[in-house]
Amino acid sequence: MAAVGEVYKCELCGNVVRCIEEGGNPEIHCCGQAMTKVEK
Repeated sequence: MAAVGEVYKCELCGNVVRCIEEGGNPEIHCCGQAMTKVEK
């Protein structure tokens, strides 16, 4: 599960998101695949 403040990037389209609230999904998806966590 994504934690608040973590940043994720889609390897296909380059979309970047920051988690602002924890949810129940274990992964964040874009373009039909799991997004990659970006290390600070």
